[in-house]
Parts: sequence; C-alpha cells; structure tokens
Amino acid sequence: MLEQLKQWNSLEQQPPISEVEALRYMDQTDGEQEKEAKALLYVTLAYHRIKRHPGDDALAEQFIDEARVLNPSHPLVAELYESQQLMQAYTLLKKTPLDQWILHETDHDSAKSKKAKAIYSDVRNLKEQWDDDLAKKTIIDASSRLSLYQDVYEELSDLEQMLEEAINSIENRRIRVPVKEINERTRRLSDNQDEIYKRLPSFLTDQSFQNPLEAFDQMVGLRDVKTYIRRYYHFLRYQQQRKSYGFSMVDEPGLHMIITGNPGTGKTTIARLLANIYHELGILDTKEVVEVNRSHLVGSYVGQSEENTMNYVKQAIGGVLFIDEAYSLKREGQTGNDYGQAVIDTLVSAMTSKEYGGRFAVILAGYPEEMRQFLWSNPGLRSRFPEQNHIELPDYHMDELLTIAEQTATDNDFFFTTAALNEFTSLIDRERVDDSFGNARTVKNLVLKTVFQKGAKEAEQDKHHWLDHMRISSEDLAWDLKTDEDERSPIQRLDELIGLSNVKEEVKKLSSFVQAQQKRKEKGYPVVPIQLHSVFSGNPGTGKTTVAEIYADVLKECGLLKRGHTVVVSRSDLVAGYVGQTAIKTKRKIREALGGVLFIDEAYALYNGGRDDFGKEAIETLVDEMTKHNENLVVVLAGYQREMEQLVESNPGLSSRFKKYFHFPDYTEDELIDMTHYQAQQYGYHFNEWAESFLLEKYTDHKVRGNGRFINNLVNEAIQFQAIRIMENEAEDMNELELVDLEKAWHTVRRESS
Repeated sequence: MLEQLKQWNSLEQQPPISEVEALRYMDQTDGEQEKEAKALLYVTLAYHRIKRHPGDDALAEQFIDEARVLNPSHPLVAELYESQQLMQAYTLLKKTPLDQWILHETDHDSAKSKKAKAIYSDVRNLKEQWDDDLAKKTIIDASSRLSLYQDVYEELSDLEQMLEEAINSIENRRIRVPVKEINERTRRLSDNQDEIYKRLPSFLTDQSFQNPLEAFDQMVGLRDVKTYIRRYYHFLRYQQQRKSYGFSMVDEPGLHMIITGNPGTGKTTIARLLANIYHELGILDTKEVVEVNRSHLVGSYVGQSEENTMNYVKQAIGGVLFIDEAYSLKREGQTGNDYGQAVIDTLVSAMTSKEYGGRFAVILAGYPEEMRQFLWSNPGLRSRFPEQNHIELPDYHMDELLTIAEQTATDNDFFFTTAALNEFTSLIDRERVDDSFGNARTVKNLVLKTVFQKGAKEAEQDKHHWLDHMRISSEDLAWDLKTDEDERSPIQRLDELIGLSNVKEEVKKLSSFVQAQQKRKEKGYPVVPIQLHSVFSGNPGTGKTTVAEIYADVLKECGLLKRGHTVVVSRSDLVAGYVGQTAIKTKRKIREALGGVLFIDEAYALYNGGRDDFGKEAIETLVDEMTKHNENLVVVLAGYQREMEQLVESNPGLSSRFKKYFHFPDYTEDELIDMTHYQAQQYGYHFNEWAESFLLEKYTDHKVRGNGRFINNLVNEAIQFQAIRIMENEAEDMNELELVDLEKAWHTVRRESS
C-alpha cells in the first residue's frame, strides 16, 4: 500500500487507497511509518474529508498541517496546501460584494467618500485572512497556482494603498478619489476570482449536478435493478427524442411503478431517483416526491377518503405520488366502515382523468407477496401498472451490508477496525432471522447503536489522539454486560441440574458433534447433516422445558442459532376453532421462534387418531415451515413417551425430521431429596435429618406424580405451615422447616395431586 501511495503524484488523480484504508493503516502502524508515507496518509485523509465536507473542515486543515510538519517539501503536500489556500481565497472573494465596489464619477463627494471607506474596510478584512508567508514566497513557475494567489494579494495591496490615499485626501479636504483606477482593480479582482476557480483541482470544485444514473450506480448492490433502470432510462430518452420529431406512441407503458422489497432494501430511495429521472428528461415538471401511506389517505367518514386522496394527488401534480405499503388500503374482510376501497377508486380515476392523467406518476411500494395479492384483487389498479414497470428489490448480501455499515460509519466520522468489522458480521447475522429484517435500515441502526455505546462508555475517558474519537474497535461492540449467572456456559448450567445423567450425556454429545462439524466446514471438509429437531419424552416435572432452554443456548453458543431463545407453546397456541385460522396461528408462533427453539408441550394433543382436522392442519403447517426455515428453527416436541411415539409415527413429515430422542426418566428417591434441599435453600430454608428421613421414606414408598413440580409445591406448602407455627411462637428458628411442617405439607400436596 505504501508503494501505491508513493506513486501518487497529482491531486487531479484519486488517491490509490480509500479513506477507511488510510484510517486503518494509520491506526495499526501509528508512529512507525517513515515520514513520507505518513505525510501521504495525511494528504489522503484530507483529500477524502474535503470531498465529503466541502468548505471549511477543521480536521482536513489539521491533516494538512500534520503533513506539512512531516514533509513540507513533498510535491503533493505542497500542492494540497497551496490548493487549500487558493480555495480559501476563492471563497473569501466569493463572499465579498465585489459588484458593490464600483464607484461612479457622477456620485457626490460624500457618497464617494462613504463608498471608499466601505471598500477599504473590505480590502483590509480580505488581506488579514490571506497567508502572508505564502503570498510573499519566492516561486519559479509563473504558471503555478501560487502565482495567482500572489497576484490577488498584490492587487489587494495596491487597492488598499490607493484607497488609503483617497481617504486621507478626503480627511484633509483635498478630495482625490481615483474612480477609474479603483474600478479597474475591482474588475481585475473579479477576473482573478474566476481564474482561481479554473485553476483549483477538480476534487475541490467537482460539485456538478449528478446524473440520476450515476446516483443509482453509487447505491450498494442491486446489480439487476441497476441494469433495468439503465435500460428504462434510455428507453424514456428514446421516447422523448421520437416525440421531438413528431412521432407518437398510443400504447406507452406509462410512468407508474410498483417497487417491492423487504424493509430497508431502498424502495423510497429508488422512488426519489426515478422522480429525478422523470424530471431530468423533462417528462415531469418537478422531482418532488409526495410520500403517503394509509393513514394519510383513509378517512373515518363517507367522503373524507376521496377528499384526502385528491388533496395529495393535487400536491403531486408535476411530480410523484409515493404510496408506501399500498396493500394496506385493501384489507381482508374489510367492513363498510373501512374506506380504503374509496381511496383506490379515487386514485384510479385521477390517474385516468383528462384533468390529472399524465401529469403525475404513482409509485406503489411494499412487501413482494402482499403487493402481488393486492394487485390481483384490484384489476383497475393492475392494468395501470404494466409488468415491465415492476421492480423487485432483493435483500442485501452480507458483503453489501458490511459496505453499508462502513459507509454509515464514515458518514458519521467513524471507522471500523478490521477485527471489529469481522465481528460486526455476527451482529448483522443475529438480526437476519426472518422477513422483518430491515436490511440497510437495520445495519445503520446497529452502527448508530455502536456509536452510542462507544460515546456513553468513553465520554469520561481522556482521548489524546484524534483517531481515538473515530475508531470502532471490537470492545465497542460488546453491548450486553453479562451478569455472573449469564457467564456460566450452557453446559455448566446443564451439569448443575439434579439427575438427568442420560440427557446430559446426549446434549454434550450433540454439542461436541455440532462444534466438530462447524470446524470441518471452516476447513473445507465434508460435513455430516446435523439433525437438531428433537423429541423430549417423559412424565411431567422431569425438566423437559428447562433442558430445552439450555439446549437453545447450547446451539446458539455453537453458532447454529442466531437468537437462542425458547418459545413454549401448547395445542391452544397453534390450533384455532375454524378452518384456515390454524395455519395462521401456527405460522405466527413459528415466526416468533425463528432463530431459537419452538418447544411444543404435550405435542401429542395435536394428534387425535386422525380425527382432528385442526390438529392435523397444525402438524402439516409445522412440517412445511420446518422445511422452509431449515437451520433457522429448531422444534422440540415434548410429552409422554408412548403418546409422543404415536404422534411422530402418524406423519411421515414428522418421522423424517425428528431423529433425536431424549428420554427424561422420573427422579430417584435420592434425587428427589436433593431437589427438596435445593428448593428450600433457594429461599434460605433448611431441614434436619429427621425431616429428611421422613421424606426419603415417603419418596421410596409412594410414586411421586409431577416430579420437580411436586417438590416445588411441597416446599411451598411446608413454608406456609412453618409460617403459622412461628407466628404462634416467635422464639422458633425462622429458617428451619421442622418435621411437622413437612408432614403437613406432604399430606396436603398428595391429597391435591391424587
């Protein structure tokens, strides 16, 4: 890279490296570069900043000063400094009212005197802002930019002296104002101002109007869309040329457009660029875009929707009317009080009327599938938007999202270190779970959230270098401060569970298998398909839900799940009471679980020997969605062992997808004792060996229904009986559960559970 920089020899050329590359190199090797290389890095940074921030920029000036300190004689350093000074001179002259400096011989002496003093003040102000050393520097090349800078300085000096003499003559009542000479100097200054602009490097003056196609090309990604827009642009130009020759086309495709895509794919941006194209080609009078949605158009009483719609149509005359989420105008099963259809009818009428037709363009935007259904349900609208005027914007790829992240950071004067940018990938990936992912919008929000976290964390820290205020490092991406409990790994939390030795071994085996396959994938080796969907069988209270949550965390830690959350549902959360709604309810819960685990408790309730059509619909929807979302969703079916086997065997789709079985046995007597101790200790209680012997005898002689739930209820009841006892005798130990408390609790819970 340094060799590339050393070959850069003119500001008329783009720097060989980007602003971010220069910042990263400066950050990584600060203090180690040779002076020439470091000076060129500062020149590169100043060049890019001036391009992004035309006009005065404190950091650009600082970078130029740093470059001059390091290597003032380097041609690029000198060229940039002199160009900057020349640009400042041009700006100063531009701000000065040279057109008001003209004197007239016919003016009264008092008017000449007043004007001369005003000009003299302006000249003194200009000279004070000139670089005196640069203005008097000896130069060899008379055609250089610096010679023009000195010419202007000399003109100002001569004019200053001339005006000073005139003012002195006025004060001595010997009025001699050389009107002709002063006006001649003023004209020369005006000419020099124009000449300065011509001699400035193009990167300082390149603020010309940007062609809409160039703006499209600068957008990240969207290759196919850019190709289409380019062809569409040339077609419109062709049509305009034909019209200028007198040709006409009866069946023109029109200007109305449909733009579909998921959130953050650039629908609004492209609508604005299309408006620019229409305006540049002279098809529309203005490039203004009137942006509305359902809330702007639909009224609450008869006639208001039509009025609202026409008001916005009139605002859009000569430009573009952009309707976001247009399908919301037509709601399923809408009642007579929903006036969305009135908006559609009014809009179609305006688009085809003699008064408004052809005088504005309509662009409808929204999600692809919803927009497709909306158009098919509205033939009147569909016919106004021919197929070739439909643009579908794809979701951005990861490399494109990273480019957007870097652009957002740079626009806000930050940059990612290489390590931070690599880590930022995982933050983006964590958000890319379902169709609600906001693409560019989400990425920008993530960058701004990172900036906020960095600022909040570092506000009170001393920063001694300007790079410290721009650098986004890996540490700045550590948003979530973990508690001690969170710091325990999922496997550690699994090991802390009482019993379940076979389940623990299965989860650990699966975790190791997943990690091994991930490493094989990274090294390019063939990988074995990973079966994550599981069946948890066992009686109630054996820890199935708890293990499912840990299971989700294990898969997240392995990098297979993006969120690692658990959504617990039962039949009532999936099945509706009438046809068609079960699939909707099931899909809603699946979307909620994307990126994590969907835990279906008592899943066998969905299967009723084939007689339950609603349950069957839920199962079929589940199978379809599992295929659609693949590794983005893990489903765990839970329930009694025999019933779970029947459920899985009832549907080929289930049996082919659930290969992993975890059986949760009932707890042994010793494990139940351990659980009782653990549950009591959670609230600061304990019990002695007499009480423990009683419980061990009961656990041995009686089958405990509910396992962990039974223990939880038992301890809660014992605590309540202990409360009665200690309130009657305040001398009792408030933390000890005595035998009598546990005896009463046992009988109560056994009676309630029988």
